Amino acid sequence: MSPSQPRLRAMLSLAAMAILIIALISSPWLIGDLAQQMQFDARLAPPSLDHWFGTDALGRDLSARTIAGLALSFWVGCLAALLSTLIALSLAAFATLSARLDTLVSLLIDTLLSVPHLILLVLIAFALGGGTQAVIIAVAVTHWPNLARVLRAELWQLRQAPYVRMSRALGKSRWFVLHGHLLPHLLPQCLIGALLLFPHAILHEAALTFLGFGLSPSQPAIGVLLADAMRYLSGGYWWLGVFPGLALLLMVLGFERLSTQLRRAL
Repeated sequence: MSPSQPRLRAMLSLAAMAILIIALISSPWLIGDLAQQMQFDARLAPPSLDHWFGTDALGRDLSARTIAGLALSFWVGCLAALLSTLIALSLAAFATLSARLDTLVSLLIDTLLSVPHLILLVLIAFALGGGTQAVIIAVAVTHWPNLARVLRAELWQLRQAPYVRMSRALGKSRWFVLHGHLLPHLLPQCLIGALLLFPHAILHEAALTFLGFGLSPSQPAIGVLLADAMRYLSGGYWWLGVFPGLALLLMVLGFERLSTQLRRAL
């Protein structure tokens, strides 16, 4: 495989995901309030040309609600992934300042990794009272340890680089070395780390909402759609769960593939 092939694949994946992101961002203007419109004469209608994904128990168009749910999950995942990356980078930077701080950060990472993930998510979301803000905070607070461990190891390795040692010998402060030499080197790792955190953030947001600890039932979130579908799947209304779940899965796999291709290219 030539060196240009991973970059070409990464660019193609980036272009495909850019189209998806633009579609999700513009979805409020494209579908309007269609996701909330009720048509009681079309309750639980199967997929058709009028309703591509069918309708739910209140006659609302499931395709519009799925698109609205993906857009909501996208924003929640973006904010949670960015906040989690910022936490990981900050703690990794603090760990390089002294041996005590490094020990403290390592202990914090090991402690969080030892706690069952979903249980910690539920506890934090429940303690914050649920809702969009609680989900973002819960996902961000629980998803940074693995990235922080990678960034911390990278920073410790960079500290022994010749240009960093020369900068210290010239009397530069620790903040100058960290800000001028170390952090710019970590930007690719932070980018890939945020992209890798994004699918996990979306899935855990949907899981929290499905369990009743996440977004409000009045919001057309994917977790809400899947939770509502559980009441009707036994009656043969398969489209209520298949299409929202499949749309969520495709978006998660798309971003995961994008992050993998960018990691190979960078």
